Amino acid sequence: MRPSYAIAIHGGAGTIIKSAMTDEKEAAYTLVLMQAISIAERILKKSGNAIDAVEQAVIILEDSELFNAGRGAVFTHDGTHELDASIMDGRDRKAGAVTGVKRVKNPISLCRAIMEKGAHVFLMAEGAESFARDHGVEIVDPSYFSTDFRKAQLLSIRDSGKTQLDHTVEDSKKFGTVGAVALDMHGNLAAATSTGGITNKRYGRIGDTPVIGAGTYAENGVCAVSSTGYGEYYLRSVAAYEVAALMKYGGYDLEGATKKVIHEMIPKMGGDGGLIAVDGLGNISTPFNTEGMYRGRIKAGEAALIEIYR
Repeated sequence: MRPSYAIAIHGGAGTIIKSAMTDEKEAAYTLVLMQAISIAERILKKSGNAIDAVEQAVIILEDSELFNAGRGAVFTHDGTHELDASIMDGRDRKAGAVTGVKRVKNPISLCRAIMEKGAHVFLMAEGAESFARDHGVEIVDPSYFSTDFRKAQLLSIRDSGKTQLDHTVEDSKKFGTVGAVALDMHGNLAAATSTGGITNKRYGRIGDTPVIGAGTYAENGVCAVSSTGYGEYYLRSVAAYEVAALMKYGGYDLEGATKKVIHEMIPKMGGDGGLIAVDGLGNISTPFNTEGMYRGRIKAGEAALIEIYR
């Protein structure tokens, strides 16, 4: 019997080592992850839609400066923020995505507006912000996204010519994407993903997060997926859709499909990271091939589980 609802969230994967984490910081991460999964569960318990649940969960993570999405996003080489996000509804495979926005408080809400009110799927930069203004999506001053921690990250490598994935300790890396996937009581699936990109990025680089099929995918009866990792590899492998394709055409179950992508396909190409996924039966899979991944899950009738380390 299909469970009445299920949800999983993530806050990025990478070199996340317990010995390098203070008790206070671990508690702070755990609290925000629990807030995100709790608001989604409240929606689903009241027979709400999966698309509402994933949007609200990601908003909580975007609003926390602990994660590289929304407030607390990393800086580009030019000292700005360029935010990417996408959302997909498994009922009809409608989707909305944005890249390079600098003034939208919650990019995931702009994606939702594009999906439901726009004629297109994917908008960029100033055009996306114009759409946001026209449709009542909250605009903020770019300084809203800045934090001293992220500024120090940029200054440490700005003149090196290197880019850097969001990190937690020196000489380590963390893929600072956030995301959520959900199954609701009506059997609908949805996925949402949001990121600030990589520190010191140049030339308008875009990763997998806003690309439907790479960073985000949802299809009723199959699965919903949100990816976190080195975006170039997820783009080249169309990672989120690959999970669905393995299930639809390859005879894999959710766990088998997600593990094949994360533990075989991505590493074979030279990349790493993780993903979260839920299928139409409420099964949840959260594989990663790094030291850790900020993550949480809950099903109807079960207690929430929040985890960070391997």
